[in-house]
Amino acid sequence: MSKNKTQLSYVDKNTPIHRLSGATKLLMVLLISFAAMITFDTRLLIFIVLLSCVMFAIARVPWRSMKLIIVFIGVVMLINILITYFFAPEEGVRIYGTRTVYVHFFGRYYLTREQLFYQANQTLKYIAILPLALIFFVTTEPSEFAASLNSIGVNYKIAYSVTLALRYIPAVQREYQEISQAQQARGVDLSRNVKLTTRIKGVLTILFPLIITSIDKIERIANAMELRSFGKNKNRTWYKRKSFNPMDYVVIIFSALLIGAAIALFFVNEGRFYNPFI
Repeated sequence: MSKNKTQLSYVDKNTPIHRLSGATKLLMVLLISFAAMITFDTRLLIFIVLLSCVMFAIARVPWRSMKLIIVFIGVVMLINILITYFFAPEEGVRIYGTRTVYVHFFGRYYLTREQLFYQANQTLKYIAILPLALIFFVTTEPSEFAASLNSIGVNYKIAYSVTLALRYIPAVQREYQEISQAQQARGVDLSRNVKLTTRIKGVLTILFPLIITSIDKIERIANAMELRSFGKNKNRTWYKRKSFNPMDYVVIIFSALLIGAAIALFFVNEGRFYNPFI
């Protein structure tokens, strides 16, 4: 029977990334992601990509459990690249002011050095942000995540709702695997040996009981929260909130410096784009 072990959930490990406060990790992701979004300077983007990959390694994120998610995001990135080229094949030429043609496909579709460079920078943006987001999700305990959101000003009701959703993702994945294995034990083949339409029908037979059990759990959780008068007070305390230590301040300051670097490069490059062709 097939078994899918892919789960986007908290993994308890003793690493420098895990020991950071949840608020620190949240701010780090937001600040570095913002720095990557506002700049098209290839040098800074490559630095952020390398930094993200190093942090990914330090956090000892289980690669196998993230493989399916990363492949899915990679496919989305590829589609985005193709759509960008389809609608704006000369955008790089317009931005950088030069035009070096490598290949002419048909009509207005030329493969130019400038377009390749522009779309490579677009791809670097996604690659820079992806590891950071995964690191945050797998190194931050859900309750601490709620405390982190609340500590930066998010209403605790919203923070708790987000936390429940994060807790529910691995639970749904586990239930899907259990139902899938039960169906396969009854002779329902969901492997690649059968046609795609047959596999889709098999998945649909799993989704119906999954939806029913999910609705039942949601109702039980809502009743339990109501019985405990959740939301009665304007504020609440958090059992999982971590105090800041010196490393938290170092990480936040360093993340803020990256935004400063992105802004500084805006003036150096006289715009968002680093132009190596002039």
